[in-house]
Amino acid sequence: MAQFLLILLYSFVTVIIIQVIYYLLIFGKFSFAKFEEKEHLSIPISVIVCAKNEAENVKNYVPLLLSQNYPNFEIVLIDDASSDETLDVFEDFEKKYANIKLVKVKNNEAFWGNKKFALTLGIKAASHNNLLFIDADCYPDSDHWIAEMSSSFSEEKSIVLGYGAYEKVENSFLSKLIRFETLLTATQYFSWAKLGKAYMGVGRNLAYKRNEFFNANGFIEHMKIRSGDDDLLINQISNSKNTAINFNPESITFSKSKTSFGDWIMQKRRHISTAKYYKFFDKFQLALFFSSQLLFLLLTIILLSFQYQWIIVVALIAIRYIASTISLGYSAAKLYEKDVMYYYPILEIILIFTQLSLFFKNIFSKPVHWK
Repeated sequence: MAQFLLILLYSFVTVIIIQVIYYLLIFGKFSFAKFEEKEHLSIPISVIVCAKNEAENVKNYVPLLLSQNYPNFEIVLIDDASSDETLDVFEDFEKKYANIKLVKVKNNEAFWGNKKFALTLGIKAASHNNLLFIDADCYPDSDHWIAEMSSSFSEEKSIVLGYGAYEKVENSFLSKLIRFETLLTATQYFSWAKLGKAYMGVGRNLAYKRNEFFNANGFIEHMKIRSGDDDLLINQISNSKNTAINFNPESITFSKSKTSFGDWIMQKRRHISTAKYYKFFDKFQLALFFSSQLLFLLLTIILLSFQYQWIIVVALIAIRYIASTISLGYSAAKLYEKDVMYYYPILEIILIFTQLSLFFKNIFSKPVHWK
């Protein structure tokens, strides 16, 4: 037994080293980064919104896009064969505003319910090379959202990753859990982008140049995969030089959190299901991080249960939590999510075991995708 516990202790030390490297050296690329004030440009922008049965949301949020303080933009509204009043709402906007272009998508047997098909039609209809994406249930937090996101484009930077936050819901633990998961995910993909290894973006707040899309033949490599119109495309087209991040407060978008744990679980199952299609390195580093998180918890429980070298174990636990709290704390401050850190590490523990259960659920059943 003593020999077995010694092996577990050495394994625990290895896990702690991996975790500290992630939190301080890798995630630190974003956590400790400073805002870069950039000159707001006036390059032409096409804002693309794809909606399916989102009548109420587009009524409320399209006016916020129209009121953006930016001199040269159009809004491409895509109705993906909605069965509610979404198309009627879009047609009303099209009649009133000259800078709105409407794309009507009919159900296609080859691409039934595939958001990527609808987005492709919208991208082809866009007048400009610079594309800025936002989901139909999202809204910008500032009337300088377009100006801020477009400022990150350059001759070299053709992809811009933004932060898509969720609204705070008072006295809701689920809301805090969702926002903590969103914070952790953003810390990961922003950090790897800073390291020249961008692997994903979120369609709630994402920009790229249309020529990048066409050079990759659009979504053709993963058209049959129902999800991944954002992360799988970025995983495919990003490289060490062409991707920028923007976390300026005026670049943030918001959407409402899921109000039931079941709805959120279904949403996360869709997101997680695309990760297996990432490049090998991206799958490896994500799996290594999650495995080290899970092993940290399990080994902590085992070693403390046996009180084996407990002083060393407690010291290692403290080192890990100091590193993670500092790193995530700085990220939370940048992304205006500081309040969720008050519930760390409880949120982290729940999230780890939730993700583990989702992994096994996705093995035995497929999640439902686009509406």
